[in-house]
Amino acid sequence: MIEIRMLQVGDLPQLAVLYGELVEEKSSPEAMRGTFDKIASDDNYSLLGAFEDGRLAGSLMGVICEDLIGECRPFMVIENVIVSEAFRGKKVGKLLMQEAEWVARERRCGYALLVSSGFRKEAHAFYESLGYTENVRGFRRRLD
Repeated sequence: MIEIRMLQVGDLPQLAVLYGELVEEKSSPEAMRGTFDKIASDDNYSLLGAFEDGRLAGSLMGVICEDLIGECRPFMVIENVIVSEAFRGKKVGKLLMQEAEWVARERRCGYALLVSSGFRKEAHAFYESLGYTENVRGFRRRLD
């Protein structure tokens, strides 16, 4: 059975390995610790993990952003969505996304958004199956 919960500092070694399936850049649990402490103490961040028998199967980060447009409702940005290849097809991603959306609704968010690399066609199909539409275009510029 899959359990969705907020990640804890003890989960960082597993998260570093999981992120290796998302990006080529290696993550270090020691380097992650300082940033994790900031994230964990900020109510605008939700760093969620999906676990099966103690193994981290997937993760995502949701960030609540305040907005000044219209009714000034916040929105959620969803980032770093990853489900380990060993757990794909077990509804792990769907459960993670549902939990992130639940958090967003609890915080009165008007919408949730995410960006996905153009080559990740399977991920795009997954997001569309959850009701996300490609009606915006995302851009990113590296600053280093």
